[in-house]
Amino acid sequence: MNYASVIANRLELNVRQVEKTIELLEQGATVPFIARYRKEATGSLNEVQIAAIRDLLLRLRELDKRRQAIVASIEEQGRLDDGLRAKIEQAGSMAELEDIYLPFRPKRRTRATIAIEKGLEPLADQIMRGSLPDGATADALQGARDIIAERVSEDASARQRVRSLFRRKAMLTSGLARGVDADDERVGKFESWIGWKEPIGKAPSHRILALFRGEEAGVLKVHVRPDSDADGAASLASHTRPQGKAGEQYDLAVADSYKRLVAPSIETEFRNQLKERADREAIRVFAENLRQLLLAAPMGQKRTLAIDPGFRTGCKVVCLDAQGQLLHNETIYPFTSVREEKAAVSKLEALVEAFQIEAIAIGNGTAGRETEEVVQRCHFNRKVVAVSVSEAGASVYSASDVARREFPDYDITVRGAVSIGRRLMDPLSELVKIDPKSIGVGQYQHDVDQRLLADSLRDTVESCVNSVGVELNTASRELLAYVSGIGPALADKIVAHRNRNGAFRSRRQLLDVKGLGEKAFEQSAGFLRVRESDNPLDRSAVHPERYELVHRMAQSVGASVEELMRSKELRSKIKVEQFVGDDCGLPTLRDIMGELDKPGLDPRAKFEVFEFDKSVSRIEDLREGMVLPGIVTNITAFGAFVDVGVHQDGLVHVSQMANRRVNDPSEVVRLHQHVRVRVLEVDLRRQRISLSMKNV
Repeated sequence: MNYASVIANRLELNVRQVEKTIELLEQGATVPFIARYRKEATGSLNEVQIAAIRDLLLRLRELDKRRQAIVASIEEQGRLDDGLRAKIEQAGSMAELEDIYLPFRPKRRTRATIAIEKGLEPLADQIMRGSLPDGATADALQGARDIIAERVSEDASARQRVRSLFRRKAMLTSGLARGVDADDERVGKFESWIGWKEPIGKAPSHRILALFRGEEAGVLKVHVRPDSDADGAASLASHTRPQGKAGEQYDLAVADSYKRLVAPSIETEFRNQLKERADREAIRVFAENLRQLLLAAPMGQKRTLAIDPGFRTGCKVVCLDAQGQLLHNETIYPFTSVREEKAAVSKLEALVEAFQIEAIAIGNGTAGRETEEVVQRCHFNRKVVAVSVSEAGASVYSASDVARREFPDYDITVRGAVSIGRRLMDPLSELVKIDPKSIGVGQYQHDVDQRLLADSLRDTVESCVNSVGVELNTASRELLAYVSGIGPALADKIVAHRNRNGAFRSRRQLLDVKGLGEKAFEQSAGFLRVRESDNPLDRSAVHPERYELVHRMAQSVGASVEELMRSKELRSKIKVEQFVGDDCGLPTLRDIMGELDKPGLDPRAKFEVFEFDKSVSRIEDLREGMVLPGIVTNITAFGAFVDVGVHQDGLVHVSQMANRRVNDPSEVVRLHQHVRVRVLEVDLRRQRISLSMKNV
């Protein structure tokens, strides 16, 4: 199979682009590296397109592997001829391949094989020729119909006709599972889906996953079939239907074949397709949410006091230096008594002064808003910014091997508070230490294909890390592991080398790390920064392979590289067209000029302080019509969840997001965006809040 031409056709790309991308992938190049540093080779394909080529290539190779196994099996049976081989070679999908293989698949004992053992195959052949012998018993006719039913079910063209019917007319329906009573306590969670019915083409991802979850829980029974079995049997029937009484027997066999053999098989196939479609959409939403979370605006290197709030067990307080190193920790108990509250305020004031704190990070979980109020009662002698920070996944981090390795002498409460503080300073650097599935920005994440989810989330984290760039001398091993071409093993070696030999003075010193060769250096160097390097290009995203080119640029205007980077006037004199070469075209040259203008520019937004409305702190404080500030905490296919500071996120349904029709909520909002919302409804019993962003 010519993979490049098939992929180019499916993805609507140029064959040459695909060929070069496949070549680079097979040479061990990563998606971020290809997208950033091999634009001339790929025609400036982006990461999404390159990843799509990679994934489709893997699927096509899996298809070919199955194709070879089928050919070998049929050949071993001595039943492979040129026509059959050609059909197998031309099959373009796994379903088509399996249809061809179905008559040759080793069979278990079926009703048809039992009938054949009884010698009823000649009777089945007679019926198919249009002849029904006198004196055939009911049992004999039943056996003959069983044989015909199986033959029909194994006809590839007949199965394709049924597939076509399913694509046009199949409905997604659900009802109570057999044996489940309407008053069963499990039913309440899925009551909206009892008696549900809609065309499969219109069913959104979240609804498909909800229905299948109900089925998995044993509450619902879900079907994916056309309404009419008669339509299915008609699709399955051959154009060479026998006439007369033989035809009547044939019709009975076809109806049985559809209902007993073909429909369940095709239904399973379509259920799998629906599930895969729903999984991919849910994973896409999850990955986009994760991207936005990882690329959230960092406050930067600020001396930070972080608080992990708690009522009965107290609030764990830690003080961090500007690099996130732990300086001090203790526990305060502001909610146990008035005296303890005053003591807590005094303690916070003293810590802010003693450690010259610039920012306070407050976990947004239980007691978060109340802790904010305590902080607001403090009188500091310096300007201090207090910020509510998401705790999602902090407990997972605090109990992890990563946290134990970082803080072997501290308990999980201290580790959790440190994580909250570091998240404020640099969300990306801290969140890469946590399994993305624990961060809480996905829907139905436990219901989707876990391998597909893990692959997609890893791609997302890798993309974010490499788009921001990593400081080689301060990055954790977890952050380094996501840099293009490095991975966990090399990350450990880099950190060990750094601990043993001190800070790296240049990118080239990476090659001194044992086990890190030229290939890994090529893939990783452009994404690593060495701020203290004597070479200013080591602080930028210019790849070392282009350093000599930049020197020539500088020489062309009579300047050093450093002078060129400082002077916009000097850069304006450079005519990039003069530097086009065989492997370096205008896309790369423009990237280089952009880096010389703003070396190592962080693509993340500028940090903005957010405050909740001080008049609400509990769901009971909310009233319909209230307009409140909020933070987007999760984006789904059906809307966005917004934290308004009452310990229960409210839902802005997609229909309430704008004064226009919105198909994708991510078109309107992004994760952690500051928004204003109106309270539409508060359901205290179910702890649900409905919000609107219209005309606010």
